[in-house]
Amino acid sequence: MSEEIKLLKGNEAIALAAIRCGTDGYFGYPITPQSEILETLMAEMPWETTGMVVLQAESEVAAINMVYGGAGTGKKVMTSSSSPGISLKLEGISYLAGAELPCLIVNVMRGGPGLGTIQPSQADYFQTVKGGGHGDYRLITLAPSSVQEMADFVGLGFDLAFKYSNPAIILADGIVGQMMEKVVLPPFQERKTEAEIREQSTWAAQGKPTHRKPNVITSLELDPAVMEENNIRFQKKYKTIEENEVRYEEFHCEDAEYLLIAFGSSARICQKVVELAREEGIRLGLLRPITLWPFPTKAIAGYAEKVKGMLSVELNAGQMVEDVRLAVNGKVQVEHFGRLGGIVFTPDEILVALKDLIINK
Repeated sequence: MSEEIKLLKGNEAIALAAIRCGTDGYFGYPITPQSEILETLMAEMPWETTGMVVLQAESEVAAINMVYGGAGTGKKVMTSSSSPGISLKLEGISYLAGAELPCLIVNVMRGGPGLGTIQPSQADYFQTVKGGGHGDYRLITLAPSSVQEMADFVGLGFDLAFKYSNPAIILADGIVGQMMEKVVLPPFQERKTEAEIREQSTWAAQGKPTHRKPNVITSLELDPAVMEENNIRFQKKYKTIEENEVRYEEFHCEDAEYLLIAFGSSARICQKVVELAREEGIRLGLLRPITLWPFPTKAIAGYAEKVKGMLSVELNAGQMVEDVRLAVNGKVQVEHFGRLGGIVFTPDEILVALKDLIINK
């Protein structure tokens, strides 16, 4: 089928894109503000059309371990949740990374700590890009700022996960998950046949093989020397990802004297801030990280030689700002502005903060 345009919520776009991308299985559990992903998949009943399995597990822990099982057989599988639910999945996510299994995870963030609020937040940055679970591992992290990107990043996330044998995560927030926009949905892809999976995923556990030794999928290794070798291999892979998969977007940066750094819904609000600032004669630009890991460190470092100050704008108490400061290495002033508890800042608030914290200081 050809491309199709629909008016969708971000969550709905993820669900429909998952069906069209040839996903074999989704395993999840409802939690606001991402429940529409599971609800939309159930309403679409893809098991009757594409054969995709959709299952509401008994818990978040069960869901992520179902993903582990499906991924271990070479299938294209995914899960979704919101902040507290992702916390429950972290042990399984670490196992998936340790077993080098490709899968897609979606987190539509809400405010915390604890149960917090069902309102939007970006306070899961640390949890996601710094590992979250135990051990030295990384998640390929895509941060959409539009409903279109919610749809697009499903296919991209799966592609990167299988390319590097590593879990990928779409780190969205409640604004992007709940807002509605026109979306061009991707064309349908056929799910891979069992023969294609066996041919392309030679590492997978696929029953009793007749042509090779059985594959063992595990993150457990009791020999410390071998475990160190595994970790060295992981770190080499992560370095390759950092060299090849950095994605970011620039908005009026070519002549900027000051720079905003923001991701997700915050970046959309910051586009208006740039327009307001330029109306006042302030040459302001915006750099939007699309991959939060790998982080656009080199790009931001390059602007440290060109601008007078940077403001990291986030719906949290200050998380990504630490990576921005590491990137500039003290060469330029970097400050943070955010709102907490599910409160969303306005463009005017951000512009005032820019003036108070950097321009007029």
